[in-house]
Amino acid sequence: MTRVIAGLARGRRLAVPDGDGTRPTADRAREALFSSLESALGSLHGACVLDLYAGTGAVGLEALSRGAARATLVESSATVAAVLRGNVTAVGLPGAVVVELPVERAVARPAPEPHDVAFLDPPYATPTVAVADVVSALLAHGWLRPGAVVVVERASRHSGWAWPAGIDPLRSRRYGEATFWYGRAAQGLEQPAPHGP
Repeated sequence: MTRVIAGLARGRRLAVPDGDGTRPTADRAREALFSSLESALGSLHGACVLDLYAGTGAVGLEALSRGAARATLVESSATVAAVLRGNVTAVGLPGAVVVELPVERAVARPAPEPHDVAFLDPPYATPTVAVADVVSALLAHGWLRPGAVVVVERASRHSGWAWPAGIDPLRSRRYGEATFWYGRAAQGLEQPAPHGP
């Protein structure tokens, strides 16, 4: 069972899609993730969070529960996105936006606003180079605020992770089968000019 760990929606249960296509981040690992994020940022209050390969939405919804202002949840599967929308409704916190698109297509578009946190939990079979390309797209299309914290979850059995240019490595932490890799968007990151008239 997956649930919100802390904050306004603490204890609220989250539905998990049938089958083995979704792998929610374990509660222990998620608690450690948010402890690290709050340490790096000082607080999540008012933050804008990007949850890629969102699945149940556990990370993005946890962020809202802990004070984030907005959470963009990107999920490609229509079946999983339907469960995700149900979880957003069940948690009942404002600020969640569900984007039903493949992650690669979603981040290839100009960002509606820069984010303070980006969490990527791709299927473990996703090639490392493909995940790195997504991180590069976040930088190229204005998804990350300078100094934003980026976290990539990969299988611990994988040989490692290397950040693309524009992300400064911070550290990695292993939680059983999962390892979290933490990085920070360079402070000198140039933001694209706003679009529109």
